[in-house]
Amino acid sequence: MAQKNETLPLVLAFLITCGIVGGGIWWFLQQSSNLPVAETTPTQPITETPPTEPVAETTPTIPVNPTTATEQNLPFVSQVPMGTTIRINGSTSMVQVNEAFKKGFMEQYPGTMVIARASGTEVGLRELLEGKVDIAAMSRPLTPGEQQQGLASIPVVRDAIAVFVGINNPFTGSLTSQQVAGIFQGRIQNWSEVGGPNVPIRVINRAPTSGTYGFFQEVALQGQEFGNTPNITTLTVDETTPIIRDIGTDAISYATYSQIANQSTAKVLPIDGLNPNDGNYPLQRILYYVYKEPTSPQVEAFLGFVRSPQGQQSL
Repeated sequence: MAQKNETLPLVLAFLITCGIVGGGIWWFLQQSSNLPVAETTPTQPITETPPTEPVAETTPTIPVNPTTATEQNLPFVSQVPMGTTIRINGSTSMVQVNEAFKKGFMEQYPGTMVIARASGTEVGLRELLEGKVDIAAMSRPLTPGEQQQGLASIPVVRDAIAVFVGINNPFTGSLTSQQVAGIFQGRIQNWSEVGGPNVPIRVINRAPTSGTYGFFQEVALQGQEFGNTPNITTLTVDETTPIIRDIGTDAISYATYSQIANQSTAKVLPIDGLNPNDGNYPLQRILYYVYKEPTSPQVEAFLGFVRSPQGQQSL
């Protein structure tokens, strides 16, 4: 009887506990179903950073001349066969350069001959293509179309273009780049417009076959055409000596600086306050020797000499 009395309270306690637990579970489920649903507010899509890849460099590079890659094939040679002849024609701006290398080469290799003429860049280029010369002296770089014809070049020297007048020209000032362009385009036709006397400006322009003509047009005139006014005379033959002879007291022209620097009858005009031998002078360029590929033994020998310390001492 005592055992029954003990069992009954235990059963009742168990039932009460189950009721409490069950009620708690029911209450929790009800509360969960009433919780506010989290809003899926649209957000900016997260863009994953793509794997880092090498970025192509866009730094402008100096165009590699076709010959730059083959300059290693133009070494200085210790001997050149007697009777070897190198024929050069081209830019009048390279007359002195040609003569210097000619003298140095023939002294270095006795019994050789260098024949150098200066009929203008375009004439020299044409004769090179026709096989009449071995090397063209050019005062401009090759165009892509010329490179495709199997031509290559090496840079030889840096050159400056001098704008000059006669030594007795009463104009004693300097010109700005804009004034130079205005004079050679025919927009400025009197020296008084640039601070000189009231005298008409006579312009002597080089022949269009001249590489200097092309460079001056591209750089000094910013690619614009030369003027076609009555005060401008364009020569048919590319020569500097006749220009100096005819410069007088009223004319203006331009030429490679080395051809003018030591002339007693010519006076170089500063441009933007700078002289041709100043490092940042605005009218500077590179002069080139151009040849056909594959190179001939005599061309390799001459250009190898030009690039060597022995050749550079000739200048």
